[in-house]
Amino acid sequence: MLESINLISCNFSRLPLLLKPSRPHQSLRQSPENLLLLQSRAGSSSPFLKSDKILHHNHRFSRKGTFFHICKSSLNNPEEPEKTQIQEEGRDWSSSILLFALWGALLYYCFNLAPDQTPTQDLYFLKKLLNLKGDDGFRMNQILVGLWYIMGLWPLVYGMLLLPTARSKTPAWPFVVLSFFGGVYALLPYFALWSPPSPPVSETELRQWPLNVLESKVTAGVTLVAGLGIILYSVVGNAGDWTEFYQYFRESKFIHVTSLDFCLLSAFAPFWVYNDMTTRKWFDKGSWLLPVSVIPFLGPSLYLLLRPAVSETIAPKDSASSDPNE
Repeated sequence: MLESINLISCNFSRLPLLLKPSRPHQSLRQSPENLLLLQSRAGSSSPFLKSDKILHHNHRFSRKGTFFHICKSSLNNPEEPEKTQIQEEGRDWSSSILLFALWGALLYYCFNLAPDQTPTQDLYFLKKLLNLKGDDGFRMNQILVGLWYIMGLWPLVYGMLLLPTARSKTPAWPFVVLSFFGGVYALLPYFALWSPPSPPVSETELRQWPLNVLESKVTAGVTLVAGLGIILYSVVGNAGDWTEFYQYFRESKFIHVTSLDFCLLSAFAPFWVYNDMTTRKWFDKGSWLLPVSVIPFLGPSLYLLLRPAVSETIAPKDSASSDPNE
């Protein structure tokens, strides 16, 4: 028997003593002769059973109850292995640490290293873009105007990508709201804290605001058309606007930081498109849109228009488990 059993797992279960013993119980300890005999057989038959690894159990009987040792071999029953330990998989924080490091480096760069040669001009541009200044005859750079308005649409795109298919234990909506003011600098902390899989979304949540708006094809279509119009307005303009914008980028902190924000939002978008696509189980049909999502803003917006509706996965209710043997 010892030759066929190499790994032994013992489950301890306490069973009530149904009958009182009529005579004193004898100790089940083995005699030294039997123990030596068992050690010699184990050493000759199996390399896994050594003399220093044999455990000697003391079975105690009492009137209140008793302990039974039920030993099973995982090698004798390979089709029904017994689980002896349940190990919870720990989260890998390496990507989160890298994203937090990137976030900190970006903030340090924007506040300390970004060019800041024209603070008065930056304030003037900001007032003109916010319509706080009237028509004074100054012509704004069309690329700068297009960049400003496209940055107002990016948070809407990320809201449709993160909710509901990229939810996590950390709520996503505060970061999406803050991204209307801080862009990717407000979204990066959520990227670092996000951990799959996303919790299921109920049918009731899909019918309520804001998910009903973010899942609407009308919202996706308006976003795509508006973004396409802004990009055409920026590109089809004065040829000297690109040279002027490049000069602004080298001197103005406002334009420099905003341009960096646009590039980072475009870089992270394909990952969230892939996550949304796989969550909706549409990767087989929509995988061609993944390389298209690399196109800044237009690629993710086109995916949002063509993607199918999210599957309504309702969280299962807790039900008491019943044992058929009971």
